[in-house]
Amino acid sequence: MTLTPEQKQTVSSWVAAGDNLSAIQKKLSEQFQLSLTYMDVRFLVDDLGLELKNAAPKASTEIGKAAPTNPADNPAPATEKPAEEDLADDAEGFDAPPGGGAVKITVDNVTLLPNALASGTVTFSDGVTGKWIVDNMGRPGMTGISQPGYRPSPADAQAFMQELSLALQKKGL
Repeated sequence: MTLTPEQKQTVSSWVAAGDNLSAIQKKLSEQFQLSLTYMDVRFLVDDLGLELKNAAPKASTEIGKAAPTNPADNPAPATEKPAEEDLADDAEGFDAPPGGGAVKITVDNVTLLPNALASGTVTFSDGVTGKWIVDNMGRPGMTGISQPGYRPSPADAQAFMQELSLALQKKGL
């Protein structure tokens, strides 16, 4: 795919205006009749040397070290710890690394879910619990959260992914 200099300038103005990749993808389709995937748009922006204004912060590549958290950014932890479901003898627990959030991961010794390579539970720093799976394509996902509509804080989400990676490595998965 080759853009004309005018099209490149237009894309640059969209990025300068603060448009995200989805908006740029839609505008390319509507204004230039270019059907690009989200990843193609990401590569286009990179190739043009542009930087998105609202780009997500880059994740740390260090395994086992959670991003530092500011206690003022996170709600106070629940005073009562919710009952941990299905954590009897069929799971092995792993605690968060020192200095990170209080995210705790368990990995089920037996995974009975169809199309899942691994499963287990997570308890986030604010006490919300959930069940997670890693599907046969290696994609993590949640199958149940104790609080409907819950979204973990960015620090908790990063700590969850790091702990999940460590836990699966320890299990040889």
